[in-house]
Amino acid sequence: MYIGIVATIAYGILAILGGIIGYRSASSKVSLISGSISGLSLIAAAVAQLQGQTWGLILATVVTGLLLVVFMFRLAKTRKFMPAGLMSILGIVALGVMMTQLVALK
Repeated sequence: MYIGIVATIAYGILAILGGIIGYRSASSKVSLISGSISGLSLIAAAVAQLQGQTWGLILATVVTGLLLVVFMFRLAKTRKFMPAGLMSILGIVALGVMMTQLVALK
């Protein structure tokens, strides 16, 4: 169970850092806001998981899935590995861990 929590926290922190980097490098307020909201949502989901709340894992899976879709589209559009490719790969790994845990709950 803890590997999913670690994956959720790590992906949340990376989303927040990505938003900050996007804001600093391109003055993108959208990156800052979306990175902060998604990252804080993932961290809140991890805290819920630590407290034994099943909805935390569901929230983390949904947010990670949505981020994965966004980054995959961005990768297809820009063809640049950074940051969309990296976040896509990490998102696939995190989503795989979360899905494995969701299946184990049933």
